[in-house]
Amino acid sequence: MKLKDRVAIVTGAASGIGKAIATTYAREGARVAIADLNAQAAEAAAAELRAAGGQAMGLAMDVTSEDAVNTGVAAVVKAWGGVDVLVSNAGIQIVHPIHEFPFAEWKKMLAIHLDGAFLTTKACLPHMYASGKGGSVIYMGSVHSKLASPLKAPYVTAKHGLLGLCRTLAKEGAPHGVRANVICPGFVRTPLVDKQIPEQSQLLGISEEDVVKKVMLKDTVDGEFTTVQDVADVALMFAAFPDNALTGQSVVVSHGWYME
Repeated sequence: MKLKDRVAIVTGAASGIGKAIATTYAREGARVAIADLNAQAAEAAAAELRAAGGQAMGLAMDVTSEDAVNTGVAAVVKAWGGVDVLVSNAGIQIVHPIHEFPFAEWKKMLAIHLDGAFLTTKACLPHMYASGKGGSVIYMGSVHSKLASPLKAPYVTAKHGLLGLCRTLAKEGAPHGVRANVICPGFVRTPLVDKQIPEQSQLLGISEEDVVKKVMLKDTVDGEFTTVQDVADVALMFAAFPDNALTGQSVVVSHGWYME
């Protein structure tokens, strides 16, 4: 029970990577708040964890709204007394060439990925600082925190930006025992990625099979997608790590697609 009695908030946790992280945390003894834009889905995911013997609550949270974030974090603190772990995972994908990218969609992408990470961090930090126990903030980056791909300008920009936020928090949080790290997954077969396959097929003029083999997985060592559990295992490591020896770092989980 690596996270026994710790309180964790995971955004975008009603499905995909976030749900796998929440499930793993609950299994390791954490009380998990599943925060998602879809309130019904968040509560359904929390109910699944409770049925399996875990402690969980569902939260409606639009991570681009400061009021919604503050209200959600306050509800967790009221219910469970504090926040020990934040996983900023909520995200979407929109693809266009830069010269055709609608400005409104650019702003939407940055708001969800960057503003959401900032707002949830800002809301949780006072509770982590006041507890005297420290805490762990984990940002969901991407291999695109390290490199670029065509058609993904705001996504790549935002994921690069998370590295800067993480490193700044690592320095500010250290005196309070708060660590900050970034997980950088490769392609994970989630609905987000499934949606991209036909989109990229059309934009690039190649088959969907070639999108998978020749675009998404061509640089991996084994031609395999990263799994949600691969990512959740790293999130558990970051959450459970005991001190500032591991902070300000990014770990790539990509079947060797990107190597540092």
